[in-house]
Amino acid sequence: MIIKIIIVLITTSIFLFILRLFLKRKIRVSKLIKCWRLISDKFHDHQFLKVPEFNDNSQENQLFRRVLLYLNSLESLENSDYTNLFSGPNPTDILLSLNPNQTIVDEFLGARLLWTYDVVSPDSPKSFLLRIRKRDKRRVLRPYLQHIHTVCDDIDHRVRDIRLFTNTSLGWKTVPFSHPATLETVSMDSDLKTKIKSDLETFLKSKHYYHRLGRVWRRSYLLYGPSGTGKSSFVAAMAKCLSYDVYDLDISKVSDDSDLKFLLLQTSPKSLILVEDFDKFVTKNNSSSTSVTISGVLNFMDGVVSSCCEERVMVFTMTAKEDIDPAILRPGRVDVHIYFPLCDFNGFKNLASNYLGVREHKLFNQVEEMFNTGVTLSPAEIGELMMVNRNSPSRAIKSVIYALQTTPSAAAAGVVVESCKATPKSGLRSARQSVDGPGDPIAGVGCRDGVKEIRKLYGLLTRKSVRKSDSFELHT
Repeated sequence: MIIKIIIVLITTSIFLFILRLFLKRKIRVSKLIKCWRLISDKFHDHQFLKVPEFNDNSQENQLFRRVLLYLNSLESLENSDYTNLFSGPNPTDILLSLNPNQTIVDEFLGARLLWTYDVVSPDSPKSFLLRIRKRDKRRVLRPYLQHIHTVCDDIDHRVRDIRLFTNTSLGWKTVPFSHPATLETVSMDSDLKTKIKSDLETFLKSKHYYHRLGRVWRRSYLLYGPSGTGKSSFVAAMAKCLSYDVYDLDISKVSDDSDLKFLLLQTSPKSLILVEDFDKFVTKNNSSSTSVTISGVLNFMDGVVSSCCEERVMVFTMTAKEDIDPAILRPGRVDVHIYFPLCDFNGFKNLASNYLGVREHKLFNQVEEMFNTGVTLSPAEIGELMMVNRNSPSRAIKSVIYALQTTPSAAAAGVVVESCKATPKSGLRSARQSVDGPGDPIAGVGCRDGVKEIRKLYGLLTRKSVRKSDSFELHT
């Protein structure tokens, strides 16, 4: 028995020794191959081609972006000695990325091509350096660059990740854009939504038409209306519909007019450039702390520099446009004006369908009567009330009815509010207590104090109702 154990141990030791020698041999062979390639490269003339991140006009070099996307998809990057791992849009996605100053080897049509990711410092412009043998350049270079474009087009078609860019003192910083809003989920009149969607789709197909007219292939939209009416969500839905990156431009962080032009030139095609609260920067009583002038803003909208930025959609948002000089919003600077009103009964039904999954309800007639008296709330206010009471559609609709009854405009219209039963002396302690509190005839906001506290808790601001119809002004 002991002899058998000894034989097994000796056999195992011999096997492990041979396996170790074999693995060491593979490592040695791999190193020898690398050394041979380095030596052989010394006997060939090479040409170096640089792909900078920005061109001479400070605009993003699209070839740089495509080379980066192509190299990150290579199998040689996965097999390299060192690489970066990042999580993708989904937690289970793992993405590979080049390390600064890392060199990747690629092979195409029998030629070896070496790419180096040249990064001098984190704040300096980046570039790629391609090394190719001179004898292979004429035969390989053009087909190779076409191959890169083909691969990148395929990747873009399969996975188009929308990015959100924000401006800082160092330029644009980017993060994945993950806003869930789509044109289908946005609460808006269906006919108006159809018109806007058709306008966006027409723009995407109109490059040659714009050029035939001698115009820059760009479209601009003004979204205006009270706060909480869904303008920001609609911008996200537009970006999803177009599959465009979003550049969220905060003009208050821009130092001067030249900096504003530089930021515009750094935006890429297939992008949506968003300027929120635009009225702060174009009114006569400009209270912003920025040094950007109205002239600089107008040049940003339709100046010579903006003509260098095609395949872009500009979106400006504001509360009201009555105090804005019409010349600022003239056709050519702003092509489409879209008004976002406070909620009406049709808007309420859309919200009830989205938030509560309810298309018809016995309380809808009472809600319609309230809207017919001229009282209203913003979609954000109504949506928040529905979200808090989402487990009970009846409770949510009752809470909206009571909120409509207690608006200042309801008192002016002579709407009578029934007295509350079982009003708690201490008012509303929390949103959950207001939803589940017993003895409340309108659970969640069954008393005047409760409504006030919910508005304070969730930022629900009452305002004077201004009844306007949806508008879609299309300027040509």
